[in-house]
Amino acid sequence: MIAQTDGVDEICDDLTAEHASLAALLELAGEDGFTIPTPAEGWSIGDQIAHLWFFDVRARWSMVEPERFAADLQQMMSNAGIDEAIVVGRTMAPAQLRSVSVDEAARFVESARSVAPSSRVPWYGPAMSARSSASARLMETWAHGQDVADALGVERVATSRVQHIARLAVRARPYAYAVHRRELPASGVSVILDAPDGGRWEWIDESSDDVIRGSAVDFCLVSVQRRHADDTDLVADGPLAREWLSIAQAFAGPAGRGRAARGR
Repeated sequence: MIAQTDGVDEICDDLTAEHASLAALLELAGEDGFTIPTPAEGWSIGDQIAHLWFFDVRARWSMVEPERFAADLQQMMSNAGIDEAIVVGRTMAPAQLRSVSVDEAARFVESARSVAPSSRVPWYGPAMSARSSASARLMETWAHGQDVADALGVERVATSRVQHIARLAVRARPYAYAVHRRELPASGVSVILDAPDGGRWEWIDESSDDVIRGSAVDFCLVSVQRRHADDTDLVADGPLAREWLSIAQAFAGPAGRGRAARGR
């Protein structure tokens, strides 16, 4: 079992490293590359960066200006169907968008380090701890970074930073069932993952014999819906394990469509 991180400093350190990894991809893309389409239908590399910037701003508000976040949430609800992040991002030149995204990512990390790890912050799904909010931003940065890497045809080096994403995905099982409007089974599912450093991460649930095994990176890719489970080496033993893997969703918001199986 993975030990729970007491504070947010380790998570923020890893989030900063994830920002640096994404920055390296953007260097490779260059400003002309911001128009390259990504696997997310209708989204360019620039759109991916705009999305991250937009929600880094709101994640910071939720942490240090909750009233502002609440007012903005009402505004967004009144503009349902309009992807404000993309609309605003497309008004910026690549250099400007890159600059504001880097600045805001750093501002979020600074804010996350300044609050109590267990303090509750609002979000678009259930409220969560500041610690989980920081993990969620790491998850989003890693997931959208995967879209950028796929658009560029780059294979990213796996790191232990995905432990935060894996932990979040395991804890999000009830949420995945809720957004897919399915009843959460009474029994759980164990998760046994091969870590990038050669170790093993385990979440054992004694209530069930069902288990998901395989690469931690593959589990995270499926949970953020960047890969179909059939395109990974994950093994799901038992009906509950197979069902969860088919609807896994670690991010807030409505049920995502996920990616179609590409075949290998």
